[in-house]
Amino acid sequence: MASALILAAMAGVVAVLLVLRLWIVLHSRVVVPRESLSLMAVAGSGGHTTEILRLLEHLSSAYSPRHYVIADTDEMSAQKISSFELKRADRDPSTMFPKYCIHRIPRSREVQQSWLSTVLTTLYASWLSFPLTYRVKPDLVLCNGPGTCVPICVSALLLGILGIKKVIIVYVESICRVEHLSLSGKILFHLSDYFIVQWPALKEKYPNSVYLGRIV
Repeated sequence: MASALILAAMAGVVAVLLVLRLWIVLHSRVVVPRESLSLMAVAGSGGHTTEILRLLEHLSSAYSPRHYVIADTDEMSAQKISSFELKRADRDPSTMFPKYCIHRIPRSREVQQSWLSTVLTTLYASWLSFPLTYRVKPDLVLCNGPGTCVPICVSALLLGILGIKKVIIVYVESICRVEHLSLSGKILFHLSDYFIVQWPALKEKYPNSVYLGRIV
C-alpha cells in the first residue's frame, strides 16, 4: 500500500513538472537575432499547398534552409514545391543551389476516414514525425491547416518540453475559414506561438489570435 502511494505521488510530481514545462515552453517567446532561420513548412494537398507557397513568396532568403513536409501520397504538392523553388532560384541569381528539402510522413487523415481510425493514424504519423523534427531541429514551423501539420507541431513542441530546442510555431488559418476554425486550427490554437487569422469574425471569436487581414 505504501509503495503504491509513493508511486502515485511520484507520478503526480512528474505530471506537475511536465505541465509546468509545457507552460514555460508555450509562454517563452524570446527572439534571438540570427542571420538565417531554419524553416519547416507543412504543405497539404490542394489549396493548402497553394496558400503556404504564397506565404513563402513574401519571405526572404534568410529563411533557409527550407524543409517542406508533405503526406507520403501527395505527389501534386511535391511538384508544386519543386516548381516554386526553381522559380525562386531564377529570380535570385545568387542562389545557384536552392536550399530546400521535401520530407514525407503518413497522412493523419484521409478523406472520409472515420474519426476513430483517425486517432490511430494521427498517432502513427506523430510517431514518425518526431525523429524527423528532431533531426532537422527547425527554428520555425509554419503551417496553415492540413492534418499533417498536427503531428509536426506536436513534435516541435515536444522538442521544447524535453529541453532540446525551442521551436517557434506559427499557424496561419486558411483564407477559406471565415467564421469557424478548422479542426487543425482548434487543436493548435492553444499550442502555437502565433495564431494568425484572415477574417475579422475569427478575431472576434478568438481575441488571442493575430489578425493581419488577407495575407494569401
